[in-house]
Amino acid sequence: MRGAVYNSAIPENLWRSVNCASRSASAFPALPLILFAALACSIPAQAADWNAAEQQLARKIVAVTGPGAIVLTVENRSSLGRRDGDIVTNGLRVALEQSGIHFVKSDQAVGTVAITLSENPTSYVWVAEIHQGTASSVVMVSVPRSGRPNVAHDSMPITLRKSLIWGQDGPMLDVAVLEENGAPTRIAVLTPDNVSIYRLQNGKWQTEQTVEVIHAGRWPLDLRGRLVPAKDHLLDAYLPGVICRTAPGSALTMNCHESDDPWPMVSIGANTGSPIFPTAGSANKNSAPPVPQMSGFFAPARNFFTGVITPAIGKFSTVPKFYSAGFLPREKYTLWLFAATDGRVHLVDGVSDQASRFEWGSDIATVRTSCGAGWQVLAADSGMRNVDSVRAYEFPDRDAVAVSAAIDLTGPISAMWTEARGDTAIVVVKNRETGGYEAYRLEVACSQ
Repeated sequence: MRGAVYNSAIPENLWRSVNCASRSASAFPALPLILFAALACSIPAQAADWNAAEQQLARKIVAVTGPGAIVLTVENRSSLGRRDGDIVTNGLRVALEQSGIHFVKSDQAVGTVAITLSENPTSYVWVAEIHQGTASSVVMVSVPRSGRPNVAHDSMPITLRKSLIWGQDGPMLDVAVLEENGAPTRIAVLTPDNVSIYRLQNGKWQTEQTVEVIHAGRWPLDLRGRLVPAKDHLLDAYLPGVICRTAPGSALTMNCHESDDPWPMVSIGANTGSPIFPTAGSANKNSAPPVPQMSGFFAPARNFFTGVITPAIGKFSTVPKFYSAGFLPREKYTLWLFAATDGRVHLVDGVSDQASRFEWGSDIATVRTSCGAGWQVLAADSGMRNVDSVRAYEFPDRDAVAVSAAIDLTGPISAMWTEARGDTAIVVVKNRETGGYEAYRLEVACSQ
């Protein structure tokens, strides 16, 4: 995963264990100390790891529901094993009962509480969705992972799938799918020097045309670029300080000129609520309102956006300098996520700019699907397992919750953009073994 830069046993717990073992041995002197240390202390010590978070979440839930009868469900979608999941579930039930909650059947309940045990790269995230009559709310707590291994869990609600679209030896900045019939049949490939159009014929990609990208100055290091299909012409190519547009008509001609015009941040599919071209089997069934178009100004001599955006997000006409952006529509606003040059993801809602605790590197993308909350953020997996991978996340509030296992890539990410139709993304990687570049389509599938 490319970093966000230009160029490329606690002593107190040990003492508690010794004390617990000593008490156990004095009560049963005939048995060895070590045996009772394991039997009498290991389970309570493990449960105590989660106690503070269990109590905190219970208090937040009861603050919404008040004491009374509810239906409770707990689902483990994190990498916690079954034993830890059961311990947390039991601890939450006890904490809620101690706070005045009673568990009953649905016909006797005044509300429902659905708790999901999930996670992000640094913490376990426990989310409680509360429904009482027509009212609903969400509360959550975060629990540091404390060095626990990041293991993919079978119960993740979403599956990420990748399919290779294009590979080549030289650098590749972006790929745009222009036509497809179940799979891409015509694509455009952007390199530092040209835009090439390819068509799939008899199972092989054939070059239709290659057009040179004309530019006066030298490209910056770690060059970035984007291809954007258009409604009234084939496509636009955005590079630092340069914009190239194809002319209307069947013949491919491209006019490049120096420009500081902003780059679009929202794909056409997400902006209009419908794909730019018909796509067989599209999963884009979410009926949420379109996302307002937003564009960002790219620094012509660098590899990032300046932070100046248009139109403004609430009171913010500028945000921190960033490499890429994602968004999540809410009922009354849009939450924007910026992968900033300071290495953090900044969450901007029009009122506040909150620097997150998680680090995803340079590349994020938003997809609109029929799974889960309807919108997912794709980001490089910053866990310890493998840096050459991507996961899908959702945001019940301001904490990222992993909703898919990580999908491995063949090398570090060099670019990732939401596709025109809005429900898939293109990720470009540099293959660690061959040194070549590969472009994959990332799709979200709803797990059964």
